[in-house]
Amino acid sequence: MGWGKRGMLMAAVTVVCAVSALSAPGTAFAAPAPTPSATPSPTPSSTPVPDKDLEKVREQLDKLYHDAAVATDAYNAAEERTKKQSAEIVALAKKIATGQQRLEKLKDQAGAAARAQYRTGGLPPTAQFLLSDDPGQFLDGAGLVLQGQQATKKLIGELTGTQDDLQAYAVDAAAQWQKLDADRKTKADAKKKIEQQISAAKKLESALAKKDQERLDQLENQAALKSQTAWLDTGILKEINTRATEQGRKAVAFATAQLGKPYVWGAEGPGSFDCSGLTSQAWAAAGRPIPRTSQEQWQQLKHVDIKDMRPGDLIVYFTDASHVAIYIGDGAIIQAPRPGRNVTIAGAGSMAILGVVRPDA
Repeated sequence: MGWGKRGMLMAAVTVVCAVSALSAPGTAFAAPAPTPSATPSPTPSSTPVPDKDLEKVREQLDKLYHDAAVATDAYNAAEERTKKQSAEIVALAKKIATGQQRLEKLKDQAGAAARAQYRTGGLPPTAQFLLSDDPGQFLDGAGLVLQGQQATKKLIGELTGTQDDLQAYAVDAAAQWQKLDADRKTKADAKKKIEQQISAAKKLESALAKKDQERLDQLENQAALKSQTAWLDTGILKEINTRATEQGRKAVAFATAQLGKPYVWGAEGPGSFDCSGLTSQAWAAAGRPIPRTSQEQWQQLKHVDIKDMRPGDLIVYFTDASHVAIYIGDGAIIQAPRPGRNVTIAGAGSMAILGVVRPDA
């Protein structure tokens, strides 16, 4: 029995919903199911899909790509932590190696002191005085004996301190290894979720005929335009200060030079970017490094009112800070939107704004 266009599309939405539920936060990933035997893909029907069904597809795609963006932020954050942890482990390894060399040197010194004591028979100073053929000479050397005792005490203290340092370094290294393993797992889980969401989105889009895909793009553009228009209708542009700083101009210039490059999750140039990869690299090019992820940018950079926004500031979107773009003035942004799209100019109000942050505050 052949697939009708509407039935095929609804089946695809059902499959996508199932994928979304399985990959929701807090849900463990199950082992991959056996690959089913290959079956012919349903051929898209020439019958146009009703607008209300296309709108459902658009909403589902928005959710899938949003969830992929959240997972991408988790992946990027874990990637940054693993870089730092690896560097800390290398630094600790160098400290341990240096400490081991110092410990061996101190042990050699302690061995030399022990051999010297053996040559004197290990006699206490009083006995050496009584047995000496020249008590005066012995008394002259008594100060040297005291110095030797003090040196021995210092040597023992250094040995103990070095051993304590080595133990602390070993404990720190073990803790960093545990964190590294945990973040590697976080990266792997995030990568799996990203790939699941993007795969489901592509499957949903591929179920549409070319004309329906074009109409879907139109619906996306209309939704963005509606949101942007509503934002502009508030009169916000009259309140925005458009004077950029020198660093802000450099950041905007960098972002402008990336227009047309593809979105790739986890990418930070030079050939492709994700949303926070673009903003972080733009400000790095301006000489002011900022956090890697959109959530960290929202948490760590200075917040400013929208009415005080200026070119170069970053606009953070959605309540979970899962998307970020760079403001370029006149109500526009440059952004790396989502998989399947390129770095582009869009309306600053085309998505739900969480707030604005300023890297060069």
